[in-house]
Amino acid sequence: MSGESTRMLLSGNHAVAWGARLARPDVIPVYPITPQTPILEKITDFHAAGEVQAEMLTPESEHSAMSACITASISGSRVFTATSSQGLLLMHELLHYAAGARAPIVMFNVNRTVASPWAFWPDQTDSLAQRDTGWVQFYSESAQESIDSVIQAFHIAETIGLPVMISHEAFYVSHAMEPVEVPSQALVDDFLPTYKATHKLDPLIGQSFGSPVDAATYNRTRREMDVAINSTYEAFEAANSTWQQLTGRGYGIIEQYRTDGADVVVVTMGSMCGTARDAVDNLRDQGQAVGLLKVRLFRPFPYRQLREALSGVPCVIVLDRNFSPGMGGILHQELKAALSGMDDMPKIHGLLAGVGGVNVVPEKIEELVKQYTDAEPNIASLWVE
Repeated sequence: MSGESTRMLLSGNHAVAWGARLARPDVIPVYPITPQTPILEKITDFHAAGEVQAEMLTPESEHSAMSACITASISGSRVFTATSSQGLLLMHELLHYAAGARAPIVMFNVNRTVASPWAFWPDQTDSLAQRDTGWVQFYSESAQESIDSVIQAFHIAETIGLPVMISHEAFYVSHAMEPVEVPSQALVDDFLPTYKATHKLDPLIGQSFGSPVDAATYNRTRREMDVAINSTYEAFEAANSTWQQLTGRGYGIIEQYRTDGADVVVVTMGSMCGTARDAVDNLRDQGQAVGLLKVRLFRPFPYRQLREALSGVPCVIVLDRNFSPGMGGILHQELKAALSGMDDMPKIHGLLAGVGGVNVVPEKIEELVKQYTDAEPNIASLWVE
């Protein structure tokens, strides 16, 4: 192991800032927005103390921040930014551009409700609304997972040549404090070498960005993007394996908890996984065979891994902290599509639990499991009262 870690009491957002610091980005364009602001504030503190050598840019909006990210990235720089909610929505146009330009930007998004009405609560609709932009998407459950995911994300982005977004939820993770193992700079330097871009604006290379192309060329770029984003699985496994060797911590594309022999598996993302884990333990103590499947990687959607993990499971209950009007829970719908056609496809219940930041306690999840285990599967997602 290279160097030693230091245990610190950190909020989820400050853990993200530490991850960004350790990754040694060259350029950091950031615009503050609640509840992302502590990430920017902490990085600014590091920068003022000379502990971050990156060029810090504070433009007039999130749209401009992402514009600066793209420009810096396609000029050959390692780039980090962070945002939330309306800020992410303002970036939407440029998220497509970043992916199309194959710019390996790493962005942290703090999941927050989108307006209107105006609110600040945890809700994953902001990032899930960007699912077709070409960005890889990871969802984090804890501050420790967030710091590790930021560092791994640079490795993945620079391997596959696509931008990566990691999200954790407002307040439940962003502002909650917990002990975090912060790796040494030497360890991260071993894991993440200096970035040397081969795809960049350089007169000696002769590449260009943003010029008009014909339909066939555009079609080819989408095919190449498809190959790149589907190489995420391999890039993740390589990065995660090395990280586990260096730190003793590893993560899965999906993670299973007490799913062996389970009659019911709860599927969810983000901080609700911790709540569901407690509910699973309580239900197991009551003699009910229940497990948890945590989805960390949402884009590309890990349908092969999910089909294998849920093969033979009689009943799946999906808990969504998001809402797609007219369709319901986004994870619910994506999971149904991924499992479609399986010979032993489980019955799937989609439940809108925690939309808008409404708290969902373990006892509520236990109640939902008991309520829906023997019920007929629902096509549209159902609201949880």
